[in-house]
Order: sequence, then structure tokens, then C-alpha cells
Amino acid sequence: MHHASEILLTLFIVFVAAQIGGEIAQRLKLPGVVGEIAAGCVIGPSLLGWITPEQTATGTPLDVLAEIGVVLLLFSVGLETRLEDLKKVGKIAFLVGILGVLVPFAMGGLWAHGSGFDWDRSLFVAAAFVATSAGITARVLQELGALQRIESKVILGAAVIDDILAMLLLGVVVSLQGGGGFDLTHLLVVLGGAIGFIAVIGWGGARAMRWNSTWLDKPLSPHSPLMIVLALCLGLAYLSTLFGLAAIIGAFLAGMIASETRQQHTLEQQTMPLLALLTPFFFVITGSKIDLHELANAEALWMLLVVTLIAIVSKLIGGWLGSLSLGRRSATIVGFGMVPRGEVGVVIASLGLTAGVFTHRIYAIIVAMSLLTAMVTPPVLAWLLKRQSSPQDTADILPPSPEA
Repeated sequence: MHHASEILLTLFIVFVAAQIGGEIAQRLKLPGVVGEIAAGCVIGPSLLGWITPEQTATGTPLDVLAEIGVVLLLFSVGLETRLEDLKKVGKIAFLVGILGVLVPFAMGGLWAHGSGFDWDRSLFVAAAFVATSAGITARVLQELGALQRIESKVILGAAVIDDILAMLLLGVVVSLQGGGGFDLTHLLVVLGGAIGFIAVIGWGGARAMRWNSTWLDKPLSPHSPLMIVLALCLGLAYLSTLFGLAAIIGAFLAGMIASETRQQHTLEQQTMPLLALLTPFFFVITGSKIDLHELANAEALWMLLVVTLIAIVSKLIGGWLGSLSLGRRSATIVGFGMVPRGEVGVVIASLGLTAGVFTHRIYAIIVAMSLLTAMVTPPVLAWLLKRQSSPQDTADILPPSPEA
């Protein structure tokens, strides 16, 4: 009973902190996600210490709620994304995904090697610069009602490609630790499995649902359609991890499949209370994982500044070049939309610390960089989107797809 009371108190603290942080951010004309991440920094071990690393470690109630929160967030984003819309921007999204991985990986590796790491470890550091956190950008786009913009479709499509390439690069750099080389055949098999999973589930599932979704109405409970698609969301999130992909990719695909049903609007409305309850946990926990004590000197702060600038500029260059065919302003929006590293950089940094590749200081710098990119991007992205809302920009919004 005592343990249960502590859990409930911790959940209360995290949830209230998220609401306060989000409210302050919105009053400052910033997206609420910025305040939620900042709230995590405040109540985490760096300042107030109300939640600890042990409470946010994998398998704890907080971590589980955070994972469910980001899975539901990407599911809801998928609900507003149709397969036909992604197909319209497929070539651009592919180019953005490729360049958005290669440029940060190259710049991150060169910086790490210039800072004294051997090449094997430099490549591990470079991997932390690669993967975009779709959850951060998706939340901002959703808050701004911008998910139907063509730039948003490019960002979301590129994020899927980004995740596949990041997974492969991480597999390579992990295998290089210790000088054992890597198994190219195994990596090709993993790549084929990941691409096949996305193609079969995303394309096949969406088409099948478009042909016949009336079976969702057959159960008598009015909430049965929601329960069925949530089961699909959790199931595909789990399956995506078996193929080496992030769980949020499966959740996004589940939402995209559900968007083809006649109940799309109803499902969007029914998921809103779940999002309001669970997604704040993800962003607060993300913010709590930074340890400011490791950065309490000029040398560490200077290194953090350099690393963060490299992280921002490299993704911006890759995304901008890849989407330049949309025009310079749209390309800038796409570039900034690809900047957040969020939980992906935190995971890679944790792997590096466990493997002995990173010192605690480098770990803190990589984590801080991941969170700073997550905090810097939302206000810039919001400003860019609002600036590009003049009448001449209406062509940048995709027309709604016909109902299935």
C-alpha cells in the first residue's frame, strides 16, 4: 500500500508539473511541449529532485506511461494522415530522410574525431546526431493544426525513413565497438524486414481498411471501434520493435490505417482525452533525464553549445536541401521540423554509456543536446508556420482526400 501511495504521488507531481509548465509556455506564446520538457528539468534530479532516475528507468510506471503516451501521440497523428497524402510527397520525403541522416552523421563524426575520439567511437557519437524525434515535431504540428500542410506530410514521411536508417547505422556502430567488424548480410536482412513491414502494414493495411471498414460497427458497444483500433495500435507498436524499428512507427501506421475508416472523425474525438492524460508524461520524463551537474563548468557548456549547433545546423541543411523543390520557406520549415532528437538521442547516449564508449560528461552533453533541440525547435517551427499563413501560401496545404 505504501509503495502504491508513492507511485500515485509521483504521478500527481509529474502531471501537475506538466500542466503548469504547459500553461506558462502558452502564456509566453510558446508551444505547450516546451513547458512540459522544462517542467521535467525542474522536478528532475538536476533541481528539485522530486523524481529520480530510478523512477524513470525502463520498466517503472513512469517510463511505461511515457512510452504509452508517445505511442498514442503518434497514433493520433496517423489518424490525421492518409496514405494518399504521403504518396504525394514520397520522393521529397525520401530525399529528406536520406540527407537528414547522412549530413548529421558526417558532421557529428568529424566533430567527435576532432575532439579526440578514435574513429570507431566517433561513429557511435555520430549516431546520436542522426535520428529525428517524430514525437516532438508531431506534437507541435498537432497543436498548431498544421498536420494537413504539405511540409508536415514530408516531415512525417521522412521521419519513417529516418528511423530505418538510424536503426541500421546504430547496428553498424555497435558492431564496430571492439573492432569485430559488422555482418553486412545481417544488416541487409534487417533492412529488408523493416522496409517490408512498413510496406505491407502501411500500404496493405490502409487499402484493406479503405475497401471495407463496416466490420468496426458490428460490435454493440459505442466504443468498440476505438477499442479495436487501440488494440491495433498496441499490436503494431509491438510488432515494429520486432523488426528493429521504434514502437512509434507501428503506432503511426496503425493510425494511418484507421484514418481510412468512416469513423475517422469520431476516433479523433475519442482519443483526445487519452492524449491529454498520457502524452504529458512522455515530455516531462524526457526533460527529467538531463543532469545539469555534469555541465556545471565552462568547458562542458562550450562543448554543449558546439554539439547543439552542429545538431541543429546539420539537420536543417539535410532537410532544407532535400525539400528545396517545395520552395525556400517550406524547405526551412521541413528542415527545422527534422531537428528535434528528443528521446532517440537519449537512448543512444544511454547505450554509449553502458558500452563504455561515453564518459558521464559526454553522456550528459549528448542528452542535453537532445533535449535542447527538442526545446528550441517548437517555438521556431511555430513562428515559421504562422509566418507562412498568408493567402499566397494556401497552395502549401494538401486538399482533403475523398472519404473512403
